[in-house]
Amino acid sequence: MKVKSAKLVRTGIVALAVAGLVGGVVTTAASAGPTRHTSAAQKALDSLVSDDKFPAALATVNKNGRTSTLVAGSAELGRRVPVPRDGYVRAGSNTKTFTAVVVLQLVAEGKIGLDESIEKYLPGLVRGEGIDATKITVRHLLQHTSGLPNYTANIGLDNFQRIQHKFFQTHDLLAAALAKPALFAPGAQWSYSNTNFLLAGLLIEKVTERPVQEQIRERVIKKAGLKNTYWPEAGDETIKEPHPQGYGAVSFKDATVINVTELDPSWGGAAGQLISTPSDLAKFARVLLDGKLLPAAQLNEMKKTVDASAAYPGWRYGMGLISFPLTCGGVYWGHGGDIDGFETRGGATEDGRSVGLAVTAAPGTFGDAEKGVGAVLAAVDTAFCK
Repeated sequence: MKVKSAKLVRTGIVALAVAGLVGGVVTTAASAGPTRHTSAAQKALDSLVSDDKFPAALATVNKNGRTSTLVAGSAELGRRVPVPRDGYVRAGSNTKTFTAVVVLQLVAEGKIGLDESIEKYLPGLVRGEGIDATKITVRHLLQHTSGLPNYTANIGLDNFQRIQHKFFQTHDLLAAALAKPALFAPGAQWSYSNTNFLLAGLLIEKVTERPVQEQIRERVIKKAGLKNTYWPEAGDETIKEPHPQGYGAVSFKDATVINVTELDPSWGGAAGQLISTPSDLAKFARVLLDGKLLPAAQLNEMKKTVDASAAYPGWRYGMGLISFPLTCGGVYWGHGGDIDGFETRGGATEDGRSVGLAVTAAPGTFGDAEKGVGAVLAAVDTAFCK
């Protein structure tokens, strides 16, 4: 594995930019009889395992009134263990969309102004070299145009074994970000930073006077009818059963692959802590686009995008929501997430299609990171288009 690839994954760049032994392939479908899109999607998942060396791949495809649940690979390296259909996975930065929905619900309730400064709501909290909190708005946070440095670049993720079981306090994560100077003036550019959604979580807590995880659960997870999505409580390093194992590298300098299924996800927080399943992630995107979580005005605001092609060609970033171009025309809306052990991608289209897909290692763990990112995105495109 390339040392650079591991670093990109852990600092969140590959999350939005760009030689394991795997057992036999296990494939299943939710309904009998092959369909063109199911066959193509299954072949794409099989390729993620055989060609791109991901230990396992899981997907849910909703298209033309039909739902297909697909798997490929093995749930454990070096053994032939069936991959659980629609198993639990760490959802990583998909959490940002959930957080953004809560903020926009509070906007609809008149409790937050999108173009008000974060200084108004979190006075005295955001300070640092070149950082002026009076000029950073809530909109800047949700669109990643604040210029705030990314805390995940400064908390020791270069040596995963050192922090795998470490519990992080939110204020320590924020301090790690603010120890670095501003990247640019608010609104001047786009740059993906987990710090933006760390602050969005604190904003939710300040306005509601309740924990962010409770607000996400009550306002989004329950409202969307998601049965298999949850925020692990403090100290919980496990994933509910059934789930495949997730794999990652020891550190930037040591490419040895280890099982990283159990970890303390506290460093993700409102930017990346949720656990979910491919079907729940697909359903969440569908419910969101169908207007069941936000009034039309706030959903329209969420879908106002800025250029994010610096991350990947054709991407545009809204408020915790990305539009991805499709080879068959149009776009799908979603987010995606990378966290040690798992990568998730997918979303929904305006015409009713939805896809949730996960692999059990971050791109770069078993090969070239950029190639791995492209392969996962191509598999999602295939699921939507073929």
